[in-house]
Amino acid sequence: MADSVDRAVGMTSNEADLSFRQPPKRARIDGRHLRSERTKQLIMEAFLALLRESPIMPTAAQIAERAGYSVRSIFERFADLNALRVAAVDYQLAHAAALAPPRHVDGDRQTRIKSQVETRAGTCERGVALWRVFLYSVDDSEELQIRFRIARQRTIDRLEIMYRPELSTLGEVERKHLLIALEALTDMESWARMREFFGLSLEDACAVWIRGIDRMLPPTPSP
Repeated sequence: MADSVDRAVGMTSNEADLSFRQPPKRARIDGRHLRSERTKQLIMEAFLALLRESPIMPTAAQIAERAGYSVRSIFERFADLNALRVAAVDYQLAHAAALAPPRHVDGDRQTRIKSQVETRAGTCERGVALWRVFLYSVDDSEELQIRFRIARQRTIDRLEIMYRPELSTLGEVERKHLLIALEALTDMESWARMREFFGLSLEDACAVWIRGIDRMLPPTPSP
């Protein structure tokens, strides 16, 4: 019976047996692609880990050693170190977005302020060291400049979501100016100054932002 089925589809018994034992070519290609993507991710993570340890841009050899790959492996996946920097920033932006979805958007004023501040503080606490390193080299890369604008716009977008009731009471110009001021208040360097220069605890730094935002926002409209 098995031989008759094999002949019906144009296979010998041996060929049919091999077709079950060998994975399709497409599966092998996908496997290689997944391994390559995993290698790419590990190289970016090694690069970011080195930057967290030291603000000096690491060499390709240092990145390769940390990642456990060869220098050749880096340049097989990235055209140059600037391409690696850009990819690492994209990786960090995606990681930050995944860790900090908007919460309590329909809560009362104090709940929304506290939620937004705690989420933003977490992002800054995790990312300020890397932000500074990339900031030093942003003038040399148009692609990095674009990513910095994206990061700032994402902060403004989050502010618009969290404080929609209060912002809805303002005219277009006032609304725009308030968003600019709120973004400046809650930027990475603001957080770093509170934590490093003034020595505030995480809780005290959050309290400063909470009070500042509450004072800057217009009255919440009645339901």
